[in-house]
Amino acid sequence: MAGQPSAAGQPFVLLGTVVRPHGIKGELKVRPFTEQPKNIAQFPRLLLAVDESTEKQIYTTEQLRVSGARVILRLRECTSRELAESLVGQGIWVASSDLPPAIEGEFYLHTMLGKAVQTVDGHLLGQADHLLAGSSQDILVVKQGNQEHLIPIVRAFIHSIESDAVILDLPEGLLDINR
Repeated sequence: MAGQPSAAGQPFVLLGTVVRPHGIKGELKVRPFTEQPKNIAQFPRLLLAVDESTEKQIYTTEQLRVSGARVILRLRECTSRELAESLVGQGIWVASSDLPPAIEGEFYLHTMLGKAVQTVDGHLLGQADHLLAGSSQDILVVKQGNQEHLIPIVRAFIHSIESDAVILDLPEGLLDINR
C-alpha cells in the first residue's frame, strides 16, 4: 500500500511493534509507541510491515486491551499462534491521514520530522531526522553534518512547533551531553 507524504513527509505513523504472540488463538503482544496505548483501538484498519518503506499488509482490529506497559491485540486475520509468531518484529502502522486532528496545544511527534531545529536564542541545531522510542520519554534525533543531538521530547523543552521549524528551550548543559 502506498501513501502520499504527509505535511511532515511521513505517509505512515508507527503506533507500536509486535513483540511476541500471546496465547494460542493468534493474539499479539505489542509494545506501543503512543501516549495512550488504548487509542490504537480507534483504528479499525492497521498496517503491518517491518519498516515504513516495506509493503504493508492490511489487518482488521477486533479487540485491544492494555496489559501493564504492553497491549494485547487481536486481529481478524491472525487466527493462530503460528500466524502470530510470523508477525513478531513487524511494526504496526497507520496512515498519517487517518489520524484525528491534534487537540489544541497538542501535537503528533512525527510532525517534527524534517523540520529545522533551533533554540529559542536562534542557534540552529540541525534537522529533525528521526525518533527513538525511550522507556521514560521519546528522543528526537537532530542531525547537522556529522553532528548528532539526542533531545528528550519533554513538553518543557518545546517552545513551539512552527510550519518549518521546531523551537526548543533547552536547559543549560543539555547539548554538552552529546559531545
